[in-house]
Amino acid sequence: MSFFSFGQSAEIDVVLNDAETRKKAEHKTEDGKKDKYFLFYDGETVSGKVNVTLKNPGKRLEHQGIKIEFVGQIELYYDKGNHHEFVSLVKDLARPGEMTQSQTFDFEFTHVEKPYESYTGQNVKLRYFLRATVIRRLNDITKELDIVVHTLSTYPELNSSIKMEVGIEDCLHIEFEYNKSKYHLKDVIVGKIYFLLVRIKIKHMEIDIIKRETTGTGPSVYHENDTIAKYEIMDGAPVRGESIPIRLFLAGYDLTPTMRDINKKFSVRYYLNLVLIDEEERRYFKQQEITLWRKGDVVRKSMSHQAAIASQRFEGSAASESALEKAAKEESG
Repeated sequence: MSFFSFGQSAEIDVVLNDAETRKKAEHKTEDGKKDKYFLFYDGETVSGKVNVTLKNPGKRLEHQGIKIEFVGQIELYYDKGNHHEFVSLVKDLARPGEMTQSQTFDFEFTHVEKPYESYTGQNVKLRYFLRATVIRRLNDITKELDIVVHTLSTYPELNSSIKMEVGIEDCLHIEFEYNKSKYHLKDVIVGKIYFLLVRIKIKHMEIDIIKRETTGTGPSVYHENDTIAKYEIMDGAPVRGESIPIRLFLAGYDLTPTMRDINKKFSVRYYLNLVLIDEEERRYFKQQEITLWRKGDVVRKSMSHQAAIASQRFEGSAASESALEKAAKEESG
């Protein structure tokens, strides 16, 4: 792992205890690139070592203490200097004193609450990181190590379908139906479109997946709409009585779970947008919100309870409470 240093006196390195075996996940950075980070879930312990290496062995390093922090914070890009911390844990590793040789300090943050998913958006970033600090009179020596957190949800089998109508009086009447309203990130949207009345000449029809990121509150609310996917349903004129099937695979797109009012700072919501274009280039559309959620690759028994808690936070529904009770029975059983 690379060293990161300030000044000439010492270098700090933060190493996780399970770095060899812990899974990594790709995550988008602010510049739009993707990097891999160690992956954690809510309730997991974060432990490791802080190595403080003296650059000049034998030369004393005076300090006002050595500490490590586990931080979860939200940064709104229009409010750059202001970081809103929702998790802030500190462990003191050494009292004020001096070091004459390089040292390694162990740390452990037990069963850490990580309530929200890591997220990098257009106007907001939610990140978790470890920060080790050698406190000095003039300039502290620090090192940060970012991690990624995924939130897992469990949803009951009851997942109502979506039925909608698009109509222009005496000109157009379309019904469309999607198989459910909640989809996991690798799910398939299955649906059907029925043309009941067609008196205008439609030349093109598509379904878009739109991501809407909302930041801020009151008068300073910012909305960013991003079209994640375009799925062409038909190119040409439909006739009355015709029905068109839809199969849209989500796995190939860059999606996150739906996030509602995260720490009262931001939301991320997803919509299916049905777009019709007629021969005179007029556009007709109908939008419907869908809920996206993350399903664990392998849901370990110990994770079932955490997933149920996440679901309860996420939905606040009676169904989620029943999932919690079910998970509790599994844990005790």
